Amino acid sequence: MGAAGLPPRTVHALVQAAAAARPQAPYALATDSDDALTYAQLADSCRDVGRLLHAHGVPAGGTVSLVMPNGLMTLRLLLGAMHGGWCVNPVNLLSQPDQMRYVLEHSDCHLVFATPEWAPRVREQLARVARPVRVVEVAEQARELPDFEDPGTGTPAADIAPEAVALLMYTSGTTGVPKGVMLTQSNLTANAQAIAAEHALGADDRVLAVLPLYHINAFAVTMLAPLASGGSLAMAPRFSAARFWAQAAQARCTWINVVPTMISYLLEGDPPAASLQPVLAALRFCRSASAALPPEHLRAFEQKFGLGIIETMGLTETVAPSFSNPLEASRRKLGSVGRASGCQARVIDAALQPVPDGGTGEIAIRGPNVMAGYYKNPEATAASFTADGWLRTGDLGHRDADGFFFVTGRIKELIIKGGENIAPREIDEALLKHPAVLEAAVVGVPDKHYGQEILACVVLRDGAAPDEADLRAFCETHLGRYKTPRTFRFMTELPRGPSGKVQRLKLLDTAA
Repeated sequence: MGAAGLPPRTVHALVQAAAAARPQAPYALATDSDDALTYAQLADSCRDVGRLLHAHGVPAGGTVSLVMPNGLMTLRLLLGAMHGGWCVNPVNLLSQPDQMRYVLEHSDCHLVFATPEWAPRVREQLARVARPVRVVEVAEQARELPDFEDPGTGTPAADIAPEAVALLMYTSGTTGVPKGVMLTQSNLTANAQAIAAEHALGADDRVLAVLPLYHINAFAVTMLAPLASGGSLAMAPRFSAARFWAQAAQARCTWINVVPTMISYLLEGDPPAASLQPVLAALRFCRSASAALPPEHLRAFEQKFGLGIIETMGLTETVAPSFSNPLEASRRKLGSVGRASGCQARVIDAALQPVPDGGTGEIAIRGPNVMAGYYKNPEATAASFTADGWLRTGDLGHRDADGFFFVTGRIKELIIKGGENIAPREIDEALLKHPAVLEAAVVGVPDKHYGQEILACVVLRDGAAPDEADLRAFCETHLGRYKTPRTFRFMTELPRGPSGKVQRLKLLDTAA
């Protein structure tokens, strides 16, 4: 707890409270080495990072970018900068060069931390940026911070305001240039505490961290939530389906946090070795987030691995999760993203008025986890909020009488065929019931008669042969002729963003 028994409202307070309560307890450990970080070491490291940034002349509250893969050093730099009152901008390593340059320029960052592998590419992009930006190379496996001359004048950590922007994270920009989501110190700490409470996380809980820290899910769920609960994380360099269960067992994890794409890959692999089963028995739950999980995959995972899945959902704009199914398995609802978690949520119509339970509309969110706005984009910020402060998510769905939300698709991705609204997810899920289909995503394509027709992009399981006639007949049986895709495209993989979410609008390129 913070001052006067109140919950911490800044990352600085969150770190200091955890270090004071359990100084010698582990906060983070690496799965591929013996590197580890206790809470006391984390607090010391945060102060060292503050002195480093101060020595490099980064002004109070200024932005620091990171172009680095997962690792304990990346973790230390992110937390250290926020602990000292600076704003961090973790850059998506999957960005195209022009997109990376745009983010580095638009963010107004003063300094970029980059690994030796990425530093030359960063300097190449910064050569096209008008202002000077310092690049500091840090090896991802480094145990010590880069050398610097300490001016000895301290850092402004004590004066951090909860309303100060602590994270500037850019959306994937699938329909235009990326937007910089501004998340405050209190946004981050509020959702870290909400996640810990929702999953009843405690000091003995440890999560396997395989998602990249430049994605909001990993940032909030695997990095910040353990800080709020006094627990720990085991950080892998990257996701590996072949090594996943062994990593979880070796690190003695009690929960795992993945996205639906990873669940798909794990389903294709072999069950964990018998020797791992006793340790894996300690796993309490698997948490799925960032994109809708097909019910067929949820059932198959729980049956194959004997581990329950808690389906959740959120946005970068809400510090990841704003919905979660209950911890108790008997209270979860298949196909639902859960109830509002740490915030308020409702469904609104085109006039921005509330829709009764059961009615379909746009899901809207309000609460302490909702962003301050988009950086240097007041028009997009204004368009994203209702007059009374509800964030418009762009997700279509409904709420049932028990308060559970069901998402049927994105407003921009809704297929309107002959005047009828068709939710892409309904067709996706029908296709996934076919034994030959591993992944599927549909999108609307222009049609002179109906306005839009349905294109289905399908990834087949190993050994399955493409058979369009069979898939069409299967869809007609399960969906009826009107909702059956007109065209099928067989692909080796679907285009995805960093969170694992299918980028449907990019599927339109396959129809060209």
